[in-house]
Amino acid sequence: MQKRKVFILTFIAIAFICANAAGQALRVGTLFPYSGALKESGPHVRNGVILAAKQMAAAGFDVFLSHADSQTSAPAAIEAAEKLVKHDKVTAIIGAEASGVTAAVAEMLADAGDVLMLSHASTSPFLTNLAADRDKDLLFRTCPSDALQGVVLGRLAASLYKTAAVMYVNNPYGQGLAEQFKNSFEKRGGRVLAMVPHHEEVAPSYAAELKTALAAAYVPAQVLETGQSKKKLKRAYLPQKPDVLCAFSYPEHAIVYLREAVNRMNYRSFLFCDGTKSMDILSAVGAENLEGMMGTAPGSASGEPYLDFITAFSAEFGSLPPLPFISNAYDAMAVIGLAAYAVKVSGLPLTGPNLRDHLRRVANPPGNFIKPGEFDAAFALLRQGKDINYEGASGALDFDGKGDVEAPIEVWQYAGNRIVTFRMEYQVPNE
Repeated sequence: MQKRKVFILTFIAIAFICANAAGQALRVGTLFPYSGALKESGPHVRNGVILAAKQMAAAGFDVFLSHADSQTSAPAAIEAAEKLVKHDKVTAIIGAEASGVTAAVAEMLADAGDVLMLSHASTSPFLTNLAADRDKDLLFRTCPSDALQGVVLGRLAASLYKTAAVMYVNNPYGQGLAEQFKNSFEKRGGRVLAMVPHHEEVAPSYAAELKTALAAAYVPAQVLETGQSKKKLKRAYLPQKPDVLCAFSYPEHAIVYLREAVNRMNYRSFLFCDGTKSMDILSAVGAENLEGMMGTAPGSASGEPYLDFITAFSAEFGSLPPLPFISNAYDAMAVIGLAAYAVKVSGLPLTGPNLRDHLRRVANPPGNFIKPGEFDAAFALLRQGKDINYEGASGALDFDGKGDVEAPIEVWQYAGNRIVTFRMEYQVPNE
């Protein structure tokens, strides 16, 4: 009789914890760009987060979202993040988009409090080192480092061109990607003729930077020398423009200098990255000027998880735009929500460190396989004390010790009035 009483009391306690987990709201802030150089992206990645939050609410776990504009600016984003933490009392922040903005906000959060930050789109290798330098382990991301993308970009460029010039936004994102690209391209026999940075603030003209990037450089060549009695080859240096201009910036920057390159300098050979994968660029520069040109971006793994995400997103918001990081934003909200539920059923308070301690438990193997949208099943398993392994819309989210993940790199192309996937590269060599 006594054992039965203890069992009933234990069952009631567990039921109370589970009911509490399902009933209490998780407060999450988003820090996305609705103005500035990346403003095209903000509304779409926000929809990815909203979709995941709605699906979790339908499964019985409420999420309260607070949205803020990063303005693609570190000072503005820091101010917005402070409001999210102090006024809206968020436990986690998803964002930011630009790596320099994310780094600045992460530094502020590390000094000011224990808020988990999970970026869906900041790809600079610098963030790996930033996370490693902080003992709090509160900075994660659901997108891969440009240490991966830069290798694929260099390999792609080397298969098409012999020389390149690079224009890049002068922040951790642009610097990291440009350097990794240069190393990869030159390792494969290419030659970078110019590396030209520009400011983060959008300028009305980039004529000076373009002139430097596209100025004729002297490259070695073999020329035929004729004489009275014989002909012979000798080594000489001839002026030559770069075969391709790499646009490693954000859409609002690139729109300006790509139009200037086309209209003022009659130059039409470009290579792009995730920052310049943009329907706004396609519209502003003209499909006829970009036809067939290629770029890379962190991609989404094929298979059921991605297809389930596309189906749900399309039902909620219409067709999925051909822009990067929407699935990564969805996954960021998904793993935060799953970690929060695991915290609650463990009887712990929702704090940044507690979310961090459960993040790898819900995302990394081993555990029961969970796809996007399967929150009912995930919550049931967590209530039973079992581990889960969330396989995201963007790929496997197996966080390493520094909060990084690996993901496929997409090679994409401007084709007509569309952006199309050319191929996915799933294995990238370390360089």
